[in-house]
Amino acid sequence: MLSRKSPAPVIFGCSDYSLTPEEKAFFNTHQPLGFILFKRNIHDKAQLKALIEELKAIVNHKNPPILIDQEGGRVARLTPPHWDAHPPMRVDLTKESLEGAKARIHKTYSHIAKDLREVGITVNCAPVLDIDVPGADDIMGDRTFNTDPQVVSVLGAIAIQALEEGGVIPVMKHIPGHGAATCDSHKVLPVVDLSLKDLEPHFAPFKANAACPWAMTAHIIYSALDPHRPATQSPVIIQDIIRGQLGFKGFLVSDDLGMNALSGSFAERARKSLEAGCDAVLHCSGLLNEMTDVMKGI
Repeated sequence: MLSRKSPAPVIFGCSDYSLTPEEKAFFNTHQPLGFILFKRNIHDKAQLKALIEELKAIVNHKNPPILIDQEGGRVARLTPPHWDAHPPMRVDLTKESLEGAKARIHKTYSHIAKDLREVGITVNCAPVLDIDVPGADDIMGDRTFNTDPQVVSVLGAIAIQALEEGGVIPVMKHIPGHGAATCDSHKVLPVVDLSLKDLEPHFAPFKANAACPWAMTAHIIYSALDPHRPATQSPVIIQDIIRGQLGFKGFLVSDDLGMNALSGSFAERARKSLEAGCDAVLHCSGLLNEMTDVMKGI
């Protein structure tokens, strides 16, 4: 099979520290837009640089985006001893001032950007602009900045600025807001029953940072907006809320198609997400049989 002329609207993971012959053939044929890296792909700096060069060389388009989740705290793929650890992003304004928090967040994300650029990673799936909601599932928890949407908006802007200053594209997530979910979308499909008015505080940090170049969708049903489809696959939420009410005009990527919040084949998951208005879909597992199915929906 001849390789595609233009990039496929998908970002894939890979299985190991270097590409297998099967992965090379698959990526060369299907020409994914970009790639995402996980701990399974990272041994040390020299190996990681070599893998990234290998990924860039396997596609025909120049500078494919190379993604990673490097939030700090418990979501970090670059870890000691080769990289510095960073504390969770949670800000407790009873223990530090807002100005102090802004300085800390800027310093942290500037450091992260430097680490990423050094090895050739160009896109960071951060910051998390979801609001911390007491009693919600702790999949967000200390990954979030604060319970106050205004504080989240301000600190999110600082994180976005620091990454961009460091030459890394930020991805605000999980639009239009994951904080109220009472279950983990990696495992099941959350349903948030808040009214549109009660959802507006969750929307606020994304609206305040609508100029962010990339955003990642939430695999959540918001019953007041679309009772049948999660945001990732909802034309109503993507067009009317994310693009309309929140004013986001940038590049919209789905959260991982492999999460159990979504149902159906991988082809169906990809097709529904792209038809709803995602610019690209994300598939993270690195499993070739799943990636083959994803391509059937693109």
